[in-house]
Amino acid sequence: MTIESQVTEDQSLRDILTVTQLNQAVSHLLEKSFVSTWVRGEVSNFTQASSGHWYFTLKDQAASVRAVMFRSRASAIGFTPKSGDSVELRGRVTLYEARGEYQLQVEQMRRAGLGSLFEAFLALKNKLAQEGLFEASSKRDIPPFPRAIGVITSLGAAALRDVLTALARRAPHIPVIIYPSPVQGADAAYQLRQALARANDREEVDTILLVRGGGSLEDLWSFNDEGLARDIASSLIPVIAGVGHETDFTIADFVADLRAPTPTAAAELVCVTRAALMDRVSRCFGELSGQLQRQLERLAQRVDRAGASIVSPSQRLAHQMERVSGLNYRMQAAWQRGAQQRLTRQERAGARMASLLPDIAPARAALIRACTGLAQAERRAFAQLNARLEHAQAQLRNLSPEHTLARGYAIVQLPDGQIVKQAGLVQPGQALGVTLGSGTLQVTVDLVVQSVRSDT
Repeated sequence: MTIESQVTEDQSLRDILTVTQLNQAVSHLLEKSFVSTWVRGEVSNFTQASSGHWYFTLKDQAASVRAVMFRSRASAIGFTPKSGDSVELRGRVTLYEARGEYQLQVEQMRRAGLGSLFEAFLALKNKLAQEGLFEASSKRDIPPFPRAIGVITSLGAAALRDVLTALARRAPHIPVIIYPSPVQGADAAYQLRQALARANDREEVDTILLVRGGGSLEDLWSFNDEGLARDIASSLIPVIAGVGHETDFTIADFVADLRAPTPTAAAELVCVTRAALMDRVSRCFGELSGQLQRQLERLAQRVDRAGASIVSPSQRLAHQMERVSGLNYRMQAAWQRGAQQRLTRQERAGARMASLLPDIAPARAALIRACTGLAQAERRAFAQLNARLEHAQAQLRNLSPEHTLARGYAIVQLPDGQIVKQAGLVQPGQALGVTLGSGTLQVTVDLVVQSVRSDT
């Protein structure tokens, strides 16, 4: 090896690139050489990642290229492509450095052959969005229990059959009013606006379903009409849009109060099902029954406590009789003690007198006579007191309610327990309770006769 060749190899070694450096250089070259451009092709191997990014291959009859569309761009195009769709993409050519593969980073997407329509769709969408017609704050709440449901669609559309079938299954109790209108064609947008105006003028439904089946962008173009969008936004009745399939988007979807992915889904979102309502009524009835049962139990306890605190007249009289008997016994015992004490004092006084008098025989005789008289007076006084006591007991028995009832009298009471003392307190037909000496009666008043007192 010559010195010259060795110097040349050393220079080339210093110019060797790593794979990363090579891919970075190619990436920079691609991004610099290719500006944003439009490409037409067929979508294949479409994948939507959990992050929201789209990964797919764009191909034609002779070649293919990998493509990526990030979530921020994908959410703005209004539809989700599927394998086999022909599309037109605008994007930049970049290099995925990790694998050294070049790819198309997509910024815009539209269906192939519909460039002008799609551009008009995006322009109107941006215009209405800037005016605030898509804001959630402007949306009306969908009533969960509508009186009636309106449907705007074509009478021959399969979407109408799907909606009616779903409503008959979920809410057969809610009437459905159809406002027929073409959903496709040059005059369809005007007819849809007229149908929406009729529904608002009649005020006979609480929610409107604006529906039609799937189709191409041209087929759905009536629902991208600006006038229809503004009518939906200003409608006094909430509008649910169910236009096309789940991947189809129209201006009506964005401006409606609620978007359903399909006409059948719109029918499922419009109201609460009859089964759910019946279940709710059943739960409410169970809760009400439970509360009523608990309240009755509490009231029953109150009645039991109140009944336990009530004392009957017979029990009260028996208690008073016991008190009178006790007082009588105590009075007799006290009188006997007093008499015995007086007699003892007399005997002691006599004994003292006998010791002081030399001749006590006359005095004793007189004392015996006096004692005899005193004993007789004491017996008479005791007999009088005993007679007064018996008289008082007889009067107490005569004044007893039971004694009065036993003589044929009765106690008449109103249903609330009030004792009837005057005939004016009672009305004909009123129910009364009558307490007798033995037993009670429940009677009804036929005639009330009031006595007239004379003031002469």
